[in-house]
Amino acid sequence: MKNRSRTEIISMILDSVSSGATKTKIMNKAYLSYAQLKDYLNFMEKNELVKYEDGTQVYRITEKGIKLMHLCEEVGDMITPTNGYSFAKISI
Repeated sequence: MKNRSRTEIISMILDSVSSGATKTKIMNKAYLSYAQLKDYLNFMEKNELVKYEDGTQVYRITEKGIKLMHLCEEVGDMITPTNGYSFAKISI
């Protein structure tokens, strides 16, 4: 797997918790180690992107997280090559 940016990893986590997910499910869908997962979830909880439900032990996306996920999708759509061109084909 190629190196991913923090934004890509956060986007993958947001996608995995959009319908609620346990730590194990998030780790598997986002391809993270437990140590990495703890760091990201801590960061995302502090920034109110996800919330943890004590009773169900499930993480869920917040409104702020939904907005960020949509923005990431929009940016991805904007930089995805269309018209058959890719960055590798462009020469300067």
